[in-house]
Amino acid sequence: MRTQLTGVPELAPDGAARAGSPAASAVAVAGLSKCYGTVQAVRGVSFTVGHGEIFALLGPNGAGKTTILEILEGFRTRDAGLVDVLGIDPGDRSQGRALRERIGLVLQDIAVEPYLTVHETIARNAGYYPAPRDVGDVIGLAGLVGQERRKVRNLSGGQKRRLDLALGLIGNPELLFLDEPTTGFDPNARRDAWDIVRGLQGSGTTILLTTHYMDEAQALADRVAVISGGQIVAEGTPSTIGGRDRARARISFALPGGYTTADLPLDAVPASTGPGDGLVAVETAEPTRTLHQLTGWALAHGTVLGQLTVVQPSLEDIYLRLTGHGGPGEPEPTIEGSTR
Repeated sequence: MRTQLTGVPELAPDGAARAGSPAASAVAVAGLSKCYGTVQAVRGVSFTVGHGEIFALLGPNGAGKTTILEILEGFRTRDAGLVDVLGIDPGDRSQGRALRERIGLVLQDIAVEPYLTVHETIARNAGYYPAPRDVGDVIGLAGLVGQERRKVRNLSGGQKRRLDLALGLIGNPELLFLDEPTTGFDPNARRDAWDIVRGLQGSGTTILLTTHYMDEAQALADRVAVISGGQIVAEGTPSTIGGRDRARARISFALPGGYTTADLPLDAVPASTGPGDGLVAVETAEPTRTLHQLTGWALAHGTVLGQLTVVQPSLEDIYLRLTGHGGPGEPEPTIEGSTR
């Protein structure tokens, strides 16, 4: 029997999801906790992932991301909290096969038979699903055309990662877990992988992503959650999380010869020399007004502000602030016999 999430209505008698019910979301997590001995790896985590959404979990090593994914995938049990994945409690062993047939996994390490060819490996996995995608189509999607007859042991690191992606796609999943999917990819391969992910979302697939690449999260995710010390410390869209959209902008420029910062018309906005680059840096909550003041002053004095740039804090800047400069936490314990 599936456990109802606290404060969330049951499904309607006809099976349709009422607004706010677990079935209205592909993933619903409430108060999730997990300990390994005295180490509390996950502490009261709650979030939802909507159908067709790309949701990214960001955090330093040891923050709890992998533990959360393994619980959602049914590989590890939780100590407390409620979890609903496609209407199934992944902790319910009797529902394990039903869940596996509807999800796809691209893990950090996938054990595959090294002496099988690429085509044989993907075709074998296709047999585990009731309605798999066409093997040739998946080979094309994953960028493995021309490698079909090559043995897995002879693939490069990037090609093996493409094979991992193909194995995650072959079951035509409703929900795809991507755990650091582009590690080892060159820049072109990463962009190709992003196109695949966007295409999957366009066809209705829900995607839960972990990544250490902030540009990847920025490019792909509809929403992100930052995890530090086993807790979610911020959640929102890539452009607004952690107050990013309200953060002070930084205007930098080269001061024209013969002038000092005291000559600048900055209306009580502090100006300073940027570290190491010889540029003046101005931080302001009103970049349009400040930029107007500076450029107006330069035009009035018949001079130019060389190397002029206006930069809002990046997603990486916000991430580093939220996670305490991204220092690694304690590594997440490995359970003997784990498939991860």
